Amino acid sequence: MSGRREGLVLAAFMFATTAFAQQQVGEPEGYRTDDYQAPVPSRLAGARVLSTAEAEAMWRAHDGVFVDVLPRPPKPKGLPPGTVWRDKPRLNIPGSIWLPDTGYGVLSPATEDYLRRGLARASRGDPSVPLVIYCLADCWMSWNAAKRALSYGYRNVAWFPEGTDGWERASLPFTEAQPEPRPGEER
Repeated sequence: MSGRREGLVLAAFMFATTAFAQQQVGEPEGYRTDDYQAPVPSRLAGARVLSTAEAEAMWRAHDGVFVDVLPRPPKPKGLPPGTVWRDKPRLNIPGSIWLPDTGYGVLSPATEDYLRRGLARASRGDPSVPLVIYCLADCWMSWNAAKRALSYGYRNVAWFPEGTDGWERASLPFTEAQPEPRPGEER
């Protein structure tokens, strides 16, 4: 089999496996609080679920605000004093805002405030502005954050479960992202 054909067969198998796993995962009543990198449901009550093609169409039409919720990598413990720590660059969908750490099942009051303020800034305070919330494929962080946005009264929430993994598989462009500053942080 040619390399290209093997790649296509592998991609089709991975897509079918992911789709089957999503059909098997039920939508929980609350937020997912552990095992965040695992198969996700195929739906989120109250939200529109986007395929990569649908997310791309919204992005190209500038129809909505794209919100990345991938957590920021933690600084390793035990670094010697004076060691310079640089986060691994995050590549996300161009034009997105990055609100890291806002997809956990339980948020501290400060992180929840950060999410609320970030969504309000991104939507310019309009709860009808389409919000496209994403992370990675099979990542509950985006599901949790989209569910939270609905609970805050946003009426046009779209969940993009394939996230940057689906975006990359479609050979779509990326840009290096910086997290939205938290209160007291500078950009």
